Parts: sequence; structure tokens; C-alpha cells
Amino acid sequence: MINRVLNAVVLATLMASLVFPQTTATTPPSPPTVADLVANQVAYFTTLLDLASDQQTQATAIFTTEQTALQALQTSMQTAQTALQTAITSNSGLTAAAATIGNLTAQQVLAQATGSAAFYAILTSTQQTKYTQLNNPPQGPSGQGPGQGPGQGPGQGGPGGPGGGGPPPPPK
Repeated sequence: MINRVLNAVVLATLMASLVFPQTTATTPPSPPTVADLVANQVAYFTTLLDLASDQQTQATAIFTTEQTALQALQTSMQTAQTALQTAITSNSGLTAAAATIGNLTAQQVLAQATGSAAFYAILTSTQQTKYTQLNNPPQGPSGQGPGQGPGQGPGQGGPGGPGGGGPPPPPK
């Protein structure tokens, strides 16, 4: 009899846990840190270009500088986008807001190009050839990449974010 009561209590508890599942507050995943982004870039290029350990160390420093600059610019870009939206709704200050966004975009491109140039400089000639081929894929008959029609190109992106700066980041 005691076993039956015990089994009933255990069964009731299990059933209650199915009927009333616990809900936990889920927080959205946090964005990757600069260290995470850099580690992924270095791992990607190590696999692709067979980087030596000293090159990995140098690449880590180069990409950390680049990503730190890009993150600071991203914060400024978000502020500038908000200012542009305000300018649109008030129909004033559009030129200044657009100029700010243009200036920040130029700074982003410069940070990416500077990082790419510094990374390229630490590569051997064989690695440089491979890196160049990755950044400039062979062109198809229409002047686009192989098998790429309108809307099928690589899009924006790369290790530095929008606008390129190298081949796409490694898959996750």
C-alpha cells in the first residue's frame, strides 16, 4: 500500500512538471567580444594560409587594433543614424547628418584597409598570392565572379564588417 501511494506521489509530481513547466527568463546571447572576433579571424587565416605561430601573434595584434577601432566607429555610427532619423522627421540638418555618416563610413573603410595592409605585410609571398586570390576571385564572362548573376555576389562583409576588408569570416 505504501508503495502504491509513493508511486502515485512520484507520478503526480512528474505529471505536474509536464503540465506546469518551469519558465526561465532567457536573455539574448551577447554579441561576440573583440577577442572572440579576432580569435575566429586568426583561426580562419591560419587554416586557409597556414600561418606560423609568430604570424598568428602578429595577426592577433593587427586584428585586435582593427576590431577595436571598428567597434568604436560602430557606436558613433549608431548615434549618427539616430541623428539622421531625427533630421528626416524634422526636415532639417540632413546635410550635416549625411556628412557625419559619410565621414564615419570613410573611417571604417580606412580601418579595414589599414588592417588588411598590415596583415598582408606579414605574409610570405606564397601566402600573399593565396590571400590576393581570395580577395579577387576569378571573373566570369559577365565580369562577375564565377556563377554569379545579379544579386548573387558575395555582398558586403568580411573580417572587418560592412565594406569588406578581406574574405568572409569563417562559418560558425
